[in-house]
Amino acid sequence: MKRYAVVLTEQALLDLDDIAHYIAIHDLPEKAEHVAQRIEEAFASLTSLPDRGSHPRELLAMGNRSFREVHFKPYRIVYRVYEREVVVFLVADGRRDMRALLSRRLLGA
Repeated sequence: MKRYAVVLTEQALLDLDDIAHYIAIHDLPEKAEHVAQRIEEAFASLTSLPDRGSHPRELLAMGNRSFREVHFKPYRIVYRVYEREVVVFLVADGRRDMRALLSRRLLGA
């Protein structure tokens, strides 16, 4: 089976740090650690069969099928599959205005 390298963009790493920091302050540091670990497990799962992720509905509505996503609810992990690499572009709470966020971050709008 083909194995893919999983790479996070600098912005995706900042997203993960921001999520963990927010949870640590507003809940418990242990909870922040748990959530960060589970999101990282979701990244790691992309080393095999990364095409199993669905296309973000907000991007599909704009005719874009370049990106996929997996979830650790409520967090959405948006990535793109290349030849031998999976690049994670965004980690965000799905309760945010995802259409605007995806447009700004991924499409440069």
